[in-house]
Amino acid sequence: MDKLKLTFPHMGDYGIVAKYLFEHILNVDVFISPPITNKTIEIGNKYSPNFVCTPFKYTLGTMIEGLNKNADIIVQAGGGCRYGYYGELQEKILKDLDYNFEFINLVTCGKTDLKKISSMLKKIDPKFSKIKAIYYLIIARNMVKYMDEIDDIIRSNVGFEIDKGSFKRLKTRMLNSFSKTRSLFGLRRNYKNFKKEFLNLKTNKPKKPIKIGIIGELYTVMEPFANYELENMLALYGMEVKRFTNVNYLLFEKHKKIKKYLKYAKKYIKYKMGSDAADNIARTKYLCENDYDGIIHIKSSFCTPEIGAMPIINKICKEYNVPIIFFSFDSSTSEVGIKTRIEAFYDMIEMRRKNEKMLYRN
Repeated sequence: MDKLKLTFPHMGDYGIVAKYLFEHILNVDVFISPPITNKTIEIGNKYSPNFVCTPFKYTLGTMIEGLNKNADIIVQAGGGCRYGYYGELQEKILKDLDYNFEFINLVTCGKTDLKKISSMLKKIDPKFSKIKAIYYLIIARNMVKYMDEIDDIIRSNVGFEIDKGSFKRLKTRMLNSFSKTRSLFGLRRNYKNFKKEFLNLKTNKPKKPIKIGIIGELYTVMEPFANYELENMLALYGMEVKRFTNVNYLLFEKHKKIKKYLKYAKKYIKYKMGSDAADNIARTKYLCENDYDGIIHIKSSFCTPEIGAMPIINKICKEYNVPIIFFSFDSSTSEVGIKTRIEAFYDMIEMRRKNEKMLYRN
């Protein structure tokens, strides 16, 4: 009897971790959904409600593409803001389209029901072992942490690489190595070795590079296709990029840091606003107080929490005199328009720097 096939929505490089985890805890064939394309968006748009936000459409599109490749099981890990309800709605849409599959929703209304998930996994694989699952969850958790730490190094340095493509090639090798991990110790050893290699890559980084902070809605920030490869675009201009939101933060740090964020930004906000909105207000203040040259706020269309945060973010930037640019992405966003606005933003920051140098000399 053929094994059941399992897949999940596409988001950045994190599919490598999900594939590794499910391959080791279940007796199933796991495949990473294809990278998002215009065809994915077209499918997602066709079957989504009109005014739902872009992440819903993207993830629904990738699910349908996975089901068209004969997936038997779909895993959804959406949580936060309205996305906490998206799993149920997406399952209903897919069932109405006559797809026959098992749907595992890891986060419902912002909460994870481990007993329910364990029961579903046991149904898929009667030999499912909780002890084995815990061991590989620990490995997967550390894999995510290491990937996100390396990505921070890349963002700080890739815009200044001497051998073009050297960071990308090394990252590909690292992810391939991580996917073949056999133990927690082996993963840690690999991480340390690759970290040394990344830090030793040759760069021509100035003492005071232009520094840009990226904030915004979590899916659009983390899925490169959803933001038109914005980080790569910035690297071409020779900028150092700071990005806060990643899977390690969302799963393991957010619940501990949100109170600190609210306290830090108490002048501007008292309560959580859903998703990462309150976090982004505090991050804006941090970026302004730590000599960043500019801030880029990105979100999907119809993202209510970020829409509520934007006027506050704009106010903070005006108080600190730090430039900010807002991008709202949907399926009809023009890549040419984005590039034009980024180029103008970069030119403005360079001009400000030159003016500041002239004032300092005088």
